[in-house]
Amino acid sequence: MLACGTTTAEVKSGYGLETESELRMLRAIRMLTARQPIELVATFMGAHEIPLEYRATRAGYVDLVVEEMIPSVARAGLAEWCDVFCEEGVFTPAESERILTAGIDAGLKPRIHADEFGSSGGANVAAAVGARSADHLIFVSPEDIQALSASSVAATLLPIAAFYLKLGRFAPARALIQAGVPVGIATDVNPGGGLSPSMPFAIALACFAMDMTFEEALVGATLNAAW
Repeated sequence: MLACGTTTAEVKSGYGLETESELRMLRAIRMLTARQPIELVATFMGAHEIPLEYRATRAGYVDLVVEEMIPSVARAGLAEWCDVFCEEGVFTPAESERILTAGIDAGLKPRIHADEFGSSGGANVAAAVGARSADHLIFVSPEDIQALSASSVAATLLPIAAFYLKLGRFAPARALIQAGVPVGIATDVNPGGGLSPSMPFAIALACFAMDMTFEEALVGATLNAAW
């Protein structure tokens, strides 16, 4: 990532899905912050998926995130942000709002994964809770774009994920920009889809696949991403 020009990276937990492993990931992020030159910003994302053992009692996992994980992360001071994957089959808008509100109450600032695989209502949750960013937005509806426009939420678009997942479409960057929503560009490096550390590749896809101008993509990768 450093070789590709990145100076600041948000790093999320979310692949442990139980309290101690989520804390261990966040401690690893803190350790890496001190050992290499990229500035790392930690996000708690225990609400990344419903674990198999909770599929029949999903409310129990939401309770675990709200009542145990978030307080533990906040007490340890291991994250600045709280994120949730609001998507059909994962967390509902109501569950997402409950989780993010609990994070806010604990001192964690909200972000949300929204509308990646369908119109999930996540963008509306972002506007309702005052999230700093709604990420992905590949299937965001025109109505939800207006909700974002009326809020202070940034749209973080991740074209590398759409490319590698072969979704057949990209986030509607032009519609978001025309509505006055600030658009950021990021890589979405992760083992599930989009394992590329290259911001230049993200910028190129923003131009060629999302119809952004080079100037818009450059601002999205720098000024708007920093904001």
